[in-house]
Amino acid sequence: MFPARILAGAPLALVILAVSGCSSLWGCTDTTAKRGEAGVRVQVEDTSGRPLGVTAEVVDWRLEPHPQEPSEGDQVHFHFRFYGADDVSGPAVDACAVDKERVALGCRTVYSSEAFGPGGDLTGDGWLAAEHPDQVAGVLLIPNDQSYDRRTCEQDIKDGGGPHPPEPAGVGDQL
Repeated sequence: MFPARILAGAPLALVILAVSGCSSLWGCTDTTAKRGEAGVRVQVEDTSGRPLGVTAEVVDWRLEPHPQEPSEGDQVHFHFRFYGADDVSGPAVDACAVDKERVALGCRTVYSSEAFGPGGDLTGDGWLAAEHPDQVAGVLLIPNDQSYDRRTCEQDIKDGGGPHPPEPAGVGDQL
């Protein structure tokens, strides 16, 4: 009789542990990938730092007014290319306008699905707003794939956790 009462209370004990924030029960751990070295041409890498077999490249860039916001002044208009990417579910990387010291002046994530072209060589263009466009010395890509970020342990104790891409690059980041 005694073991039956213990067994009957075990599920309740597990619920209490889970609700109380005892995450060690599931063994959930979040890790964040180290930001890769930014460049004009990069090998896109997963959260473990392994290459995905896709290359991303800034083809060219220039300062000009955005056609839909000409009163905003010059912005950075750049063309990018993904080599070997899937145009539906391929990777995404952060693109940043940088000054001569490689400090980010404006960033956004560019997705291979935004680009078009034959045979896995996909070309697209984008715009970056920079508070001081006259300081822009180039556009760099960060190789970490930003296309998928799984749920964290805090969001989903049972199925979350694991490796996550680094935080997206932002103004002031040293690249």
